[in-house]
Amino acid sequence: MEKQHPISELVESTLNNIRSFAQTNTIIGTPIKTEDVTLIPVSRMSIGYGGGGMELSAKDGKISDGSYGGGTGAGARLDPVAFLIVRGDSVKLLPVAPPPATTIDRVIETVPEVVDKVTVFIEKQQEKKAAAAAEKMEAADLAE
Repeated sequence: MEKQHPISELVESTLNNIRSFAQTNTIIGTPIKTEDVTLIPVSRMSIGYGGGGMELSAKDGKISDGSYGGGTGAGARLDPVAFLIVRGDSVKLLPVAPPPATTIDRVIETVPEVVDKVTVFIEKQQEKKAAAAAEKMEAADLAE
């Protein structure tokens, strides 16, 4: 039977611990029910993991059994993102993110809206040009 390397045991143990708290119930929380409203918490989880090890050798360069040093570690962060509010047949998402802290954060947050508005403006301008060109063609056809 092949001997299992110590790092395998460290990795397996750490990953089992991560699995124990990184479950669906952690991200989509337990529903909170009142008379006619149900609140469902939604969170974001970030996980970092690292590990390593090495076999230690004696002064003569030979590796002896059991001479191993290593370790693993993991960290997790859970941030509340929003609540799903279920009332009858309607479902709404209520974000709980804090407002932007700096001017740069505000600018970054508004970029998608600005891009959408500029895109709509450009599309309208192109439609106007196409309509004007079509009118010119129609006027030219009538003049002949």
